[in-house]
Parts: sequence; structure tokens; C-alpha cells
Amino acid sequence: MNKKVLFIMMLVLALALVACGGGDSDSSDSSGDAGDGVGNAANGEALFKQTTIGSASAPGCITCHSLEPDVVLVGPSQAGLEVRAETRVAGQSAEDYIRNSIVNPNDYIVDGFTADVMYQNYGAELTEKEINDIVAYTLTLK
Repeated sequence: MNKKVLFIMMLVLALALVACGGGDSDSSDSSGDAGDGVGNAANGEALFKQTTIGSASAPGCITCHSLEPDVVLVGPSQAGLEVRAETRVAGQSAEDYIRNSIVNPNDYIVDGFTADVMYQNYGAELTEKEINDIVAYTLTLK
């Protein structure tokens, strides 16, 4: 219970900090978009392929998610993710599904996988820009 409360407090703080801004309006943040202004796919690819990521040096995406079809490391393969993400959760766009899977990994668990295996604090430890960039990259995985 204590860990959940701490996580919620950290998430609320992170969201408050993001909402308060910082005024980073660098228009180059969106260059290399996946086509819909989400973020920078090239930056997202670099982030995805890091072995550690975020302020707490959490496991990077590539540590647990293969880019090869049907190759499971710890979590589902990301090959073809964009196509699957479009229909994974009714009423949720591919972009929203992927973003939510990063920030709230237990909201939807893919069949055959277990809750609480994916690192739970990416939403608090990655910047909004980093999340946008990873989403942009994964939207290119068709």
C-alpha cells in the first residue's frame, strides 16, 4: 500500500511539474515526427534502444521488448506494434494506448503476460518529451 501511495504522489507531482511548464517550446522537438506531431521518432528510437532510461536508470525498452516478430524477451515483441495498438483497447487510439502502456503499464495486460512485471515508474521518471518521442518511434513499428 505504501508503494502505491508513493507512486501516486510522485505521479501527481510529475504531472504538476509538467502542467506548470517550463516554457520549452523548441519547435525542433517535433522534427522527425511519426506523421502526427506526437514527438521525434529518431530521438524515440535512440531512447528505446538504451539499456537504461530515465532519472532512476530503469531498464530501457529494448531490455525487455524485442523488435523482431514473435521474439519475446520479457514483454511482448514491439514488431508491428502500431498496427496492434490501433485495436488493442476499444475507443483508444494507437498513440493513446502506447502512451498509457508506458505511463500506466498495468492498465491493460496483453494475454500471456503478467501484471507488475513492467517497470511502473516511467511516467514519473521520463519527461513528457521523452515519452512523446518514444511514442512517435513506436508508431513507426508497423
